[in-house]
Amino acid sequence: MQGKNIRLMCIAGVFTALVFVVTAYLHIPTNNGYIHVGDGFIYLAACILPWPYAMAVGAGGALLADCLTGYAIWAPGSVIIKALTALLFSNKGKKIMSLRNRLALVPAALICAGGYYLYECILYGNFIAPLSGIAASLIQSLASAIVFVAIGLTFDKMNFKSKHDGGLEG
Repeated sequence: MQGKNIRLMCIAGVFTALVFVVTAYLHIPTNNGYIHVGDGFIYLAACILPWPYAMAVGAGGALLADCLTGYAIWAPGSVIIKALTALLFSNKGKKIMSLRNRLALVPAALICAGGYYLYECILYGNFIAPLSGIAASLIQSLASAIVFVAIGLTFDKMNFKSKHDGGLEG
């Protein structure tokens, strides 16, 4: 049991670092923040790891990216939004691209757009100014979904979950 936990922590650590690097260094700046595809790796982690580890990946990767790239003001919102997003996906089953995980892309986009909208409402003290950020959040979710589907289909063709299932499901 202890070996399994260490393995899960190591995989979560690698995913957290991957989310951080992709989010922090492969992004397009916008008026309010930036657009990135790091969420695609959060979705992937959530399809491979049990939910507590996947939530830690989402929260930790986003926290590091925001705090270490000059966007620390976004960190509290990002931690909550990315952790919640990870809950939508499932690591159960033999495929990453299960029907559930494909359908989870829609509420993931809504949580991202709605979550950042609400967080900006708190930051700016009104409900009008944050409306301008919704389009960028939806573009980010679409780009992340494309990355997730491309990698998920590739992993499924490699039978990744079947080969590594014994130590990952929780």
